[in-house]
Amino acid sequence: MNKLVVLGAGWLGKPLCLIAKEKGWQVEGTRTQPTSEKYERVFCLKDDKLQSNVSLEGAWWVCAIPPRARQKESNYLQLLDEALLLSKKLNRKGFLLCSSTGVYPNENGNFNEQFDVLHMNVSSRQSVLVSAEQKVQAGGGKILRLAGLVGPNREPGRFVAGKQLSSSSQGLVNMVHQQDVLNAIFCVLDNWPQADDIYNVCHPAHPTRLSYYQQKCDQWGSETPTFASDEQSERVIDGRLICQLGFSYQYDI
Repeated sequence: MNKLVVLGAGWLGKPLCLIAKEKGWQVEGTRTQPTSEKYERVFCLKDDKLQSNVSLEGAWWVCAIPPRARQKESNYLQLLDEALLLSKKLNRKGFLLCSSTGVYPNENGNFNEQFDVLHMNVSSRQSVLVSAEQKVQAGGGKILRLAGLVGPNREPGRFVAGKQLSSSSQGLVNMVHQQDVLNAIFCVLDNWPQADDIYNVCHPAHPTRLSYYQQKCDQWGSETPTFASDEQSERVIDGRLICQLGFSYQYDI
């Protein structure tokens, strides 16, 4: 029987758990607090000590914990260290980290997996992402760099409605639907031996922020956001490499 441990059974991790259960997999998904769900386990740090009742032997591990790298109090890297240690003790099949395309520079360019993120000037947020990826790769794991996430309860027409955005109206969006991410995760697990170490997961459509958010706000009947500038910019995340595993983007952003 296939087994799966999902670190962070939240907006992305919970549906991952449920899909795996539907497939007949044995599943443990973690939260910071115990719940009534039979498949959920505790995995958190308390006074810098790991609190965990994860127990699946020989499982695939997927880390879907949000890095929250902008928050000073984030203990993400320490949690990741503990996860890598525990998963090794439990004879993991493989470890897949859900990282972010925020690891790439915030400047014009077309960014694919060949871009060297180790030799660039990094922000504090990027430093956390790069460190997390290095830890996972050092343990033989693989990385999915996820673009901006949309899907249930994350509709762009709602979360940007009427806001003043710090970005340019002419910048291009790099987004991906939750369901495509879930499919990408299973695609990598199913093709683990031949899969590359790193994949971007980003929908191939890259409309301008203005046209994208106008359309989404019109759909919701909400107010279109305003932008800090109208400067032309083209930062594109190339998410095509994963398609070599037989994956395809099927959900509109």
